[in-house]
Amino acid sequence: MARRPGGTSSAGDGGRRDRPSRLGSGSATSAHRPRPMPEVPLPSTDPSLVQMGEFGRAHGLNGEIRLKSYTGDPQAIGSYGALIGAGGQRIELTDVRRAGGASPDLLVVRVKGVSDRNGAEALNRLAIYLPRDRLGQVEDEDEFFTADLVGLDVVDVSGAVLGTVTDVPNYGGGDLLEIKPALGGATALLPFTKAFVPTLDVANGRIVIDPPDDLFAPAGPKPPDEPA
Repeated sequence: MARRPGGTSSAGDGGRRDRPSRLGSGSATSAHRPRPMPEVPLPSTDPSLVQMGEFGRAHGLNGEIRLKSYTGDPQAIGSYGALIGAGGQRIELTDVRRAGGASPDLLVVRVKGVSDRNGAEALNRLAIYLPRDRLGQVEDEDEFFTADLVGLDVVDVSGAVLGTVTDVPNYGGGDLLEIKPALGGATALLPFTKAFVPTLDVANGRIVIDPPDDLFAPAGPKPPDEPA
């Protein structure tokens, strides 16, 4: 779950990630041991599931693996109990720690049943999910599951369709909307603040933005003194 910040720029993590689709550690979860999950591939889109993270490359030789977390407090991903891999497998995180470096959402974790590098490498690029009904409910109009925004129409304040949301990344300075223009071309990034995004209308499948004039402008030539 995420919260849209109010200013035109953000400090820290900006869009407070309460998220998976970015979730906070305070979200409601089941206190009971989940029932065994059948190992069947998940559909590519399933509104009953929210993506919590994605595994990266193996870390060392003893089964540790990197994980990009989509929760508000990145390490809180270890507190939600059993997760579901995109292949339908049950994923239990038994140890979670910061990977170090500039990206706060990059972790090093252990997975129950994985004890060597080969097992960790087999999880590389595996997305992991949690049933939406274990995440609690949004509490106000500025909280949402980021997964709900992907695919929404993007319109300007006059109602003209500008494009579609393809992702909601965060590179350390706050949430951004990645927008694919309706007329084609490269995607553009827009700060996800109330100044640029005055209206969220998830129920009707759209987001209203007040973009800068050059949102979809192609990158200009590099200054002559800038290294190639």
